[in-house]
Amino acid sequence: MKRVALIIQYDGSYYSGWQRQKNAISVQETIENCLFKISNQIIKTFASGRTDAGVHASGQVIHFDIDFVISIDRYADVLNSRLPHTIRILESVEVKSSWHACYSAVYRHYRYVINNSKMPNLFLNKWSWHRYQKYLDECSMSLALDGMIGEHDFFAFQKSGSNRSTSVTTIKYIKLERTEDLILIDIKATGFLYGMVRSIVGQLVLVGEKKITPDIFKDRWVTKKKDDVRESAPANGLCFVLRFTPFTTTLFSRGIVFNTSPVLPFSLPLITLTKSPVFILIFIRLKFFFCLSESNI
Repeated sequence: MKRVALIIQYDGSYYSGWQRQKNAISVQETIENCLFKISNQIIKTFASGRTDAGVHASGQVIHFDIDFVISIDRYADVLNSRLPHTIRILESVEVKSSWHACYSAVYRHYRYVINNSKMPNLFLNKWSWHRYQKYLDECSMSLALDGMIGEHDFFAFQKSGSNRSTSVTTIKYIKLERTEDLILIDIKATGFLYGMVRSIVGQLVLVGEKKITPDIFKDRWVTKKKDDVRESAPANGLCFVLRFTPFTTTLFSRGIVFNTSPVLPFSLPLITLTKSPVFILIFIRLKFFFCLSESNI
C-alpha cells in the first residue's frame, strides 16, 4: 500500500465543491470514480482544503492510499487521460504514510479577484466578480485590512452551517492590490471559516463603494457583529491557491508549485498598451495567464 499525493487544478464552475455530496457532482467524487476505473479499488481521497460550490483551485493538494502496480509519477498522466477537462492533475508523488494533505498543512492561500471594469469581459466572467457599478477605492479597502494579521476571532465572517468548534483562526498574510481594472485580494491563514473569504470581500466592496468606512468594517469583525455582515461575494471570483508545509517546494517540483499562482487571461487591458494586432497576439501568447501571487516559495 502506497500513499500518493497529487497537486491539482479545477474549474469550480462545474462542481458543487470539493467534498462528495449525495445529490450533486463534486470534484472528490469525480476523482475517486476515476481512480476506481483504473484500479478497481474504492479509494478515499483527502484534500488540503474543502472548497465550496463554484470555487476554483489552482493548487489543491490531495492524497490517497492505493495498492496498484503503476509508477507513482504516472498517476498524473493516467488520470488526466480519463478526467474531464475541468480537472487537471499537475503532478503525482509518493509521500510517507504519516503525511496528510490536510493535517500536515501549515497554512493555506486563497485569492479573490474583482473585475472593476465598466465593460464586461467574456474571458474573465468565470474567474472574477464583475463589480462594475462604481469605481472601487482600493486605498480605502486596503486601509480596512489593518489589524487583521494575527490570531483573531472572525465569527462575524463565518456563514451559518459551519461545523467548526471555534471561529478563531490566524491570518498570516493579507493584501489587496489593483492591477488596472482587476482588484486582487490574497489571504493566507492557518485555517478558513465557512464563507470567510467571500464575506470579507463582500464587506470590502462596501468600503470601496463608500457605503461603509474602514473603521466600520473593522468594528464589525472585532465586535462580532455578524448580523451586520449581510453582503457576501459570489463564488466564481475565489480561487484556492495552495496549501503550504515546510516541505511544499521539495515535495513537488518547484516549477509546478510556481505555476499554481492563480492567473487570469488578458489580465492587463491590451487596449491601454497598444492597438497593434501583432502586439496583441504576441502578448496573449506570452501572457495568457499572468498575475503572479506573492506565495512564499
